[in-house]
Amino acid sequence: MTRIRHQPTAPTRAQWLASGAAIDAHRHDDHQIVYAARGVLAITTGAGSWVAPATRAIWVPAGTVHAHQAHGELELHFVGLPAADNPLGLDGPTVLSVAPLLRELILAYTRAPHDDSPERGRLRAVLLDQLRASPQQPVHLPNPTTPRLRALCDLLRADPADNRTLAALGRQVGASDRTLSRLFKADLGMSFPQWRTQLRLHHALVLLAENTPVTAVAHQCGWSSASAFIDVFRRAFGHTPGAHRP
Repeated sequence: MTRIRHQPTAPTRAQWLASGAAIDAHRHDDHQIVYAARGVLAITTGAGSWVAPATRAIWVPAGTVHAHQAHGELELHFVGLPAADNPLGLDGPTVLSVAPLLRELILAYTRAPHDDSPERGRLRAVLLDQLRASPQQPVHLPNPTTPRLRALCDLLRADPADNRTLAALGRQVGASDRTLSRLFKADLGMSFPQWRTQLRLHHALVLLAENTPVTAVAHQCGWSSASAFIDVFRRAFGHTPGAHRP
């Protein structure tokens, strides 16, 4: 049985992780904001995974068992908040948009002396104001719980470029496309095309963090052309893949 580390407080700090490094499953009694100023961060829980480049941060509520994975050289910044102080009113992990001002506030707050000075209190207050104003981003990739859906999703995780139809994939896992469509909606809260697009975007972020050329990323993730990939990526993240690469 895997032991889950319990950290009573979520420390506010900065930390570097090498590409491919991980922080094993753990939980805090506090809420935590996790931001990667460099590289791409993946957070995994029993409910799924969230991937965030430098334009996104991840809100991790108190008590959530989660693990971190670094893609590319990762410069992590953690902001801990008491469980009683939930400025977002969220009870599940959520990806938040990080505008330039919020980015600078997170960097300053995690690097400044950790004292109880009035200056630090004002910095924290502005940071929380900016968090409340940050749009939530629907980039969660949920994990299936039903066996047939899990088998299908495992096939696509192994090869995101697999372009087979739901009917063709269903024949391999022993279920009709109608049944699988219903399971996607009931179990994951999204359609099959929506889930596959999320999977491909997550995989694309990882490949870009590893400095893979944009055209190669498009093909490895199943898009028919680099331009089609760039269009979907821009609509999801607000900038082009080329601007995102380290």
